[in-house]
Amino acid sequence: MKSYKGMQKNMDGKLSLIKKLLEEKKAEDIVVLDVSKYTNIADYFAIATATSPIHARSLADYLKEELEKSGYTVEHIEGLDYANWVLVDLIDVIVHIFQKEYRQYYDLEWLYSGAQRVEL
Repeated sequence: MKSYKGMQKNMDGKLSLIKKLLEEKKAEDIVVLDVSKYTNIADYFAIATATSPIHARSLADYLKEELEKSGYTVEHIEGLDYANWVLVDLIDVIVHIFQKEYRQYYDLEWLYSGAQRVEL
């Protein structure tokens, strides 16, 4: 069984890769939150802004493709039809890709304001 330290190192690598991939495709305002104390649906949220629905879809597709190449499983993707809020579910990490106005409206950073920001 892996130690907690070993598991955290793997998680840091996963989160860093997610952030790097989002940055490569020009996602804006990327934030990673440790939400493990506030919800049981995931340990971390990565939140990013897309500039258009096409951009949001391409970010989700790119994440899925590159994460799977790196050995990570993308459980499912939701929201591609309208692409105002696309959710990429990796079980322990959920990536939220928003259009700017939807990110402001749903304001997950405020909803989880007690969550620690993860600096990568």
